[in-house]
Amino acid sequence: MADNSNKEDIVQLIKRFGAFLTVKISNLFHAVDSRSIGAIAGLAFAIVFTWRLLRSPSAPQRRQPKRQASAPSSSGISNQSNANLTSPGVCSASEDSSAQNVIDEFFQPVKPTVGQIVRQRLREGRKVTSQLLGIVLEESSPEELQVKQATVRSSVLEVLLEITKFCDLYLMETVLDDESEKKILLALEDAGVFTSGGLVKDKVLFCSTETGRTSFVRQLEPDWHVDTNFEISSQLARFIKYQLYISSVKPERSATNVYSSPSLEQFFGSV
Repeated sequence: MADNSNKEDIVQLIKRFGAFLTVKISNLFHAVDSRSIGAIAGLAFAIVFTWRLLRSPSAPQRRQPKRQASAPSSSGISNQSNANLTSPGVCSASEDSSAQNVIDEFFQPVKPTVGQIVRQRLREGRKVTSQLLGIVLEESSPEELQVKQATVRSSVLEVLLEITKFCDLYLMETVLDDESEKKILLALEDAGVFTSGGLVKDKVLFCSTETGRTSFVRQLEPDWHVDTNFEISSQLARFIKYQLYISSVKPERSATNVYSSPSLEQFFGSV
């Protein structure tokens, strides 16, 4: 009886400790980065190991009542005695099941944030350059900007703002007139890119040719460049460490450091 009482006290202590850790760790995951995951995993392993160690001695005790209950009995008193012997085993199984549920809940996978995904995918890159048309903007050609207002894609805005938090970001585009430049700057300002993120207007660059965009990238020497022109990506492959080619059609051949994706947000797994 003393052993059963001690075991129930231990199980209750594990349940309360597990519930407490569940709340604390769920709050902690909002602030940790990828370097802290190993420490948390080690703590989790220690908890499971301790629980298994405490649980293992109780297995023979639960089997003993079954062997006693199988002995023949002809009196009501004997039947009542056997029932009393088996009840602690049933109770212990219920307690173990409850404790297991608490531990299972504690180890539910935690979905990483967009910021964590951005840092992981950029591989600690600190400078990023990106074309605007077809990536940040809904419009896909300089000619479209001459006949309509520029529009920032809502689906890419969160990723763009996260990049500005961790990287030195430069946006660039080929335009045909000064009016197109004003439309782009106004669209970025209306979307809150200049106020919510770390981007400033001086880091939005314009040129009149595709060759000019290539020159911008080579001068800035970024860790990553994002573009919709495969020829530009190919030309820059030997100068830029990583590149992301945005296209709905995956190229048949590309350099090993050139990645491809239908969109910026899909590359970062936010859709």
